[in-house]
Amino acid sequence: MSPCQYRAGAWDRCGIDSAAGDRVTQEFSYRWGHSALTADFDLDGRTPRLVRLTVPGEPEPKNAAGAALPLVDVTLLGQGTGWSGPRFTGTALGQRLTHRAHHAAYGDGWHHLTVQLRDRRGGLTVFVEYSSPDAVPVLRARVRIRNDGDTPVTLRSVSSLLLGALPSPDVLDVHRARNDWLAECRWYTEELRESVPDVGRAFHGHDGRAGVRLAGRGSWPTDGHLAMGALTDRTDGRCWLWQIESAASWLWEAGEADHHTYLSLSGPTADDHQWRQVLSPGGEFVSEYAALALGDGFDGALTALTDYRRRIRRPHPDHDRLPVVFNDYMNTLMGDPTTEKLLPLIDAAAEAGAEYFCVDAGWYDDEGGDGDADGDTGGDGDTGGGGDGGGGWWDSVGAWLPSARRFPGPGGLHAVLGRIRERGMVPGLWLEPEVVGVRSPLATELPDEAFLRHEGGVRVTEQGRHQLDLTHPAARAHLDRTVDRLVGEWGVGYLKLDYNITTSAPGLLDHTRAWLSWLSAVLDRHPGLVVENCGSGGLRMDGASLAVAQLQSTSDQQDPLRYPPIAAAAPTAVPPEQGAVWAYPQPGFTDEEIAFTLGSALLGRVHLSGHLDRMTPHQLGLVQEALVTYKTVRGDLGRSVPFWPLGLPGWRDAWVALGMRVPFLDTTYVLVWRRAGGDPEVALPVPHLAGREVRVDVLHGSAGPLVWDGSALRVTLPEAPSVLLTRLTV
Repeated sequence: MSPCQYRAGAWDRCGIDSAAGDRVTQEFSYRWGHSALTADFDLDGRTPRLVRLTVPGEPEPKNAAGAALPLVDVTLLGQGTGWSGPRFTGTALGQRLTHRAHHAAYGDGWHHLTVQLRDRRGGLTVFVEYSSPDAVPVLRARVRIRNDGDTPVTLRSVSSLLLGALPSPDVLDVHRARNDWLAECRWYTEELRESVPDVGRAFHGHDGRAGVRLAGRGSWPTDGHLAMGALTDRTDGRCWLWQIESAASWLWEAGEADHHTYLSLSGPTADDHQWRQVLSPGGEFVSEYAALALGDGFDGALTALTDYRRRIRRPHPDHDRLPVVFNDYMNTLMGDPTTEKLLPLIDAAAEAGAEYFCVDAGWYDDEGGDGDADGDTGGDGDTGGGGDGGGGWWDSVGAWLPSARRFPGPGGLHAVLGRIRERGMVPGLWLEPEVVGVRSPLATELPDEAFLRHEGGVRVTEQGRHQLDLTHPAARAHLDRTVDRLVGEWGVGYLKLDYNITTSAPGLLDHTRAWLSWLSAVLDRHPGLVVENCGSGGLRMDGASLAVAQLQSTSDQQDPLRYPPIAAAAPTAVPPEQGAVWAYPQPGFTDEEIAFTLGSALLGRVHLSGHLDRMTPHQLGLVQEALVTYKTVRGDLGRSVPFWPLGLPGWRDAWVALGMRVPFLDTTYVLVWRRAGGDPEVALPVPHLAGREVRVDVLHGSAGPLVWDGSALRVTLPEAPSVLLTRLTV
């Protein structure tokens, strides 16, 4: 590797910059990066490669130059994969791509590098686009492909980020996160060798075909697993943590190549998602973004990824204010709002200290009778079986007009929204904008082309709903009229955008991109609007959506004892100031149970619910005290980074803990739950405070003796369930 130096925000060039015309360059090395990240490339005329990605202080690896794959792998219809096996690495086209030029730039705190490649046999030009925020060890990548030939080509897969020089599978653990409805963010770990066996390459000269392969399918991109993963090195603690930023489908795979581990991150593929993209001459396609964070251990890599997530998202004052939201749904009205039920709830929520009040599902239902507020639903407004929380609206939604039956008398729903404002809160409404019920007038008024359709032109129909296609102007105009009416005319300042069906129909990638473009345009027109992203809880908890929406629903879990592992692990997927956690105290709860459910939300975004209007003054006082505590803490959450004193939580763990460290301040928050059984005492290591004198303040909950032993906080919670929030200051 030729010597290079870091100067003024970029590395000096090493070797030759580019080839002239179609002339193949000689072999040379190129180093790009900044003070926190270095990428070394081999941009030769045979197969350009990213051979090394490091942070300062890492030792030079052995044999790294021989371990990398091409910069990008692409499969085309009619050309095969170049590999006998179900993976999209080592493709025939990837090996044919040669370097033509590269260009580095710096601006607005970001470093950028574009490497231009050319197919030696065909007319494809490929642009591999890398970017990285200054002083943050995160690499973001995507691939742009242009057809410069004279015949159409059909893409079947495109890698967004391909890296081949990671350590051997012998020393790596792989981490994944199961993400199911009511049971989100459940991380688990295994040795990579369990899935990538050593098949004896020395004997036959080939790598094995096995690998870890994980795909998200359909319009619930995080249904089944988060669009994330990680590798950690057991010998030195290094971690590589990634996310694929797609609101549609995605795929990642890790396997072995020449004694090293490769990692491939991509959006949808033909084999896994029935995705294809035809490029006519002159046509272009751009892949989904993928991001890879490096750090010392999982916590260190997530610190970098959290910083990155804050930098790529749309700026909004909500990220700093973190107002308390009361939502009438969870364990309360359950999709059955009426004027009679809402008015006392509004008054109680205001008295408790809520700052926003969201009327959830059912406000448009003018058909059925009063529902059962204790009904068993399957998502916000979704019964999981085609029903509803209060009437017959499930398959008739789409017009989003208020019910006169639910809100009788002068003013109707507008009077309820006015009462919310009178009590000093911002009114909000639940909306499921992408669906149109089969019985809705919109189902016939909008053209067929405004809906996603299967091959043959058959509309997508799931649980009595059609799926809009936001690439069509009629679909977009319908939603623009809806939101402009609710926000611009009715004065609604908060929209909970839910999504309770899923589909894998053709055109999904284009629709989800159009959906996010539409949402961005809404926020351009209504910059004060706050948007919560929800997909039956956390089933749409992807990086692309989080970069646009202000809040993210973390779950629909109704059991306060089952929420702690979700609340504790949610910051792996979403920054704490965006992660909405339900807190639903009830008048039938004991004081300890009220404290427990409220405590679960204090290091995230408080989504308050519960029958506050039926509480005694003492019980409402407990809610008020918890919200006062939250309002003293929330100013730190938007600049804090999470850590896990007991490791990432298991679903059945008796003890669960989440920490928040505020960089550049001597302040750390530790939230700990004791759910059931186990020893009444636990030691909570806080490595970044080890060896320092620490003051411990109890902010919420009660405990037995609290002791700082120089490296860990020793907590005693005699009763279970119980919760404790502490602040540690130096």
